[in-house]
Amino acid sequence: MSSKHILTLFFFLLLSCNTLTSASSSSSENEETFDFVRPIDRKLLGLNKKEKLSHFRFYWHDILSGNNPTTITIVQPPLKLHSTGLNAFGLVRMMDNPLTLGPQLSSKLVGKAQGFYASAAQEEIVFHMTMNFAFIEGKYNGSTIAILGRNPALNKVREMPVVGGSGLFRFARGYAQASTHWVDLKSGDACVEYNVHVFHY
Repeated sequence: MSSKHILTLFFFLLLSCNTLTSASSSSSENEETFDFVRPIDRKLLGLNKKEKLSHFRFYWHDILSGNNPTTITIVQPPLKLHSTGLNAFGLVRMMDNPLTLGPQLSSKLVGKAQGFYASAAQEEIVFHMTMNFAFIEGKYNGSTIAILGRNPALNKVREMPVVGGSGLFRFARGYAQASTHWVDLKSGDACVEYNVHVFHY
């Protein structure tokens, strides 16, 4: 091969390497300049509809006793705190509680309250509540409302925020009020009436 051919081949190899490097660099720049966040049209998420305010009322059944409890203890407070009384600071329980139309457990089931609550105060009975109201009734079947808040259990009425939701409750906001219908201090079982006011689309 003549020196002229070698020089031409070398030139083409150099040009190819430069093209590949430029393409790679350009691709990298495109990735880096792609927006982490970007505005979108509200209509794409159905947010052009008129926002509604709905009131839901149902009963929350916390069942700790019997062979099929709907709430179980997953964290016990340290032994030295067991003597502090009913507040049991540090106690954590997981729930899959029935939500019914009426206060009787045999009443129509409209959903489940799934999540956990924890005893969050040293000197009073206050629970931190993190739960989803997962509905099974009518058009709300498969949709959820998310609650996250403070529940001073001995107050007649406790208010907790609605922090979001899914399905028909995407972008939901509002509040939930809880009032104890009855409680069995021996077993820990309780029935609580919930009134939830929520903005949704």
